[in-house]
Amino acid sequence: MSDLAQTAELSASLADASATDALRWAADNFRGRVVFATSLGAEDQVITDIIFRNHLDIPVATLDTGRLFPETYDLIAETEKHYGARIQVYAPPREPLENFVLANGVNAFRESEALRHECCRIRKLESLKRLLEGKDLWICGLRRGQGVTRGGAERLSRDEANGLLKLAPLVDWSEEKVWEYIRFWNVPYNPLHDRGFPSIGCACCTRAVKRTEDVRAGRWWWEAPEHRECGLHARLEKAKELR
Repeated sequence: MSDLAQTAELSASLADASATDALRWAADNFRGRVVFATSLGAEDQVITDIIFRNHLDIPVATLDTGRLFPETYDLIAETEKHYGARIQVYAPPREPLENFVLANGVNAFRESEALRHECCRIRKLESLKRLLEGKDLWICGLRRGQGVTRGGAERLSRDEANGLLKLAPLVDWSEEKVWEYIRFWNVPYNPLHDRGFPSIGCACCTRAVKRTEDVRAGRWWWEAPEHRECGLHARLEKAKELR
């Protein structure tokens, strides 16, 4: 059976699973080979809560780009204190980052789309590679309702770029369901969400959005909507070959 067929079969088996059951499946079947890469957004805080509250054997890790909001760093500390658990923090590689800034300037990402993607590659993708080393499955907080680039997200998919499976346990959740969960379980969350930031990344590349705007309109807002991804998740069109 091909990797694509195996992924489709596994995805179908998880189609009706709850988020908790999907995460428990990941912990049981990929012990030592699974990691949750949290962006510390509302969805990711829900997944963090499920993992820690149910004592699932899934490490929680995040990428520190060096340019996050102060509120995001505070949330890391608050989350660790709340659950009595540590979040693994991965920083960008020093030499490539220093060379990039020396050659292009500290705000080179505003100069061109190519430089923005290179900045994201160094600050995020290089760190992600180390975070995923030795893993066969990584968990993320993708939802189909997060914007035009994510409408085709699957609960379980094959991440060809990193050579492993990717699980999105909240893929079919609505934004309302996410916040209902946060309120019910008193989950720590980033206060920027209360100030018009539905999607939060680097402080230099994120702004508040209007209620009428797409939820990711505040990310790299000077670029076209279909380009507003950092490379961690490619534009997710409907995956017809899995249907």
